[in-house]
Amino acid sequence: MPKAKLPRKSTNIDMTAMCDVAFLLLTFFMLATKFKPEEPVVVKTPSSISEIPLPDADIMLLTVDTKGRIFFSIDNKVKRKALIEDVNYERDLKLTETEKNAFAIGPSIGIRFDQLKSYLALSGDKQVELQKEAPGIPVDTSVLSVNNELAQWVKSARNTNPKLRICIKADGEAAYPHVKKIIRTLEGWKIFKFNLITNLKAVPAGTAAYAERNKVASKE
Repeated sequence: MPKAKLPRKSTNIDMTAMCDVAFLLLTFFMLATKFKPEEPVVVKTPSSISEIPLPDADIMLLTVDTKGRIFFSIDNKVKRKALIEDVNYERDLKLTETEKNAFAIGPSIGIRFDQLKSYLALSGDKQVELQKEAPGIPVDTSVLSVNNELAQWVKSARNTNPKLRICIKADGEAAYPHVKKIIRTLEGWKIFKFNLITNLKAVPAGTAAYAERNKVASKE
């Protein structure tokens, strides 16, 4: 008997489900992505061969620009509200609830305490412009000095979030005494562990670090 021939039909694939999944993934990444906050100054960090990864969350960032100005920030928005509450109490800044909320959602701060209230009352654009000419947070080698306002920021930040990891991001052309004052302030609060943010560079050949790295690589 002759074989029956089945009619050939083109394959039809329903793409509706795939489109739905694609849009769901796109929506998820848009909502879950953390955008990098705007930094008040551009800092070119020095290079090093350290490969120690920086923490992903609960970071206290101390930025030092070429002029030696110091800016302070923490990444946890919830803790930022508790932080400004503590600073407001300790320094009697008489901040309003609106001004506290403005700090909680704001970027890094480089304003003195006597300017903080008027700064937080400004709109976002005006705050950015003022930060460009900000004098930076006053610092001294002693945490007991009234002029060491950085000591108060560090103390209040640690009080409200003991899990904070401290990172110092200094410009490669910043004078060392400015960074030294930050380190002295941390030591004054018995903080001896912190990260220095640098750019990664290749390990120079012939050094002990180069030999150690090759030794580890050969074992793997």
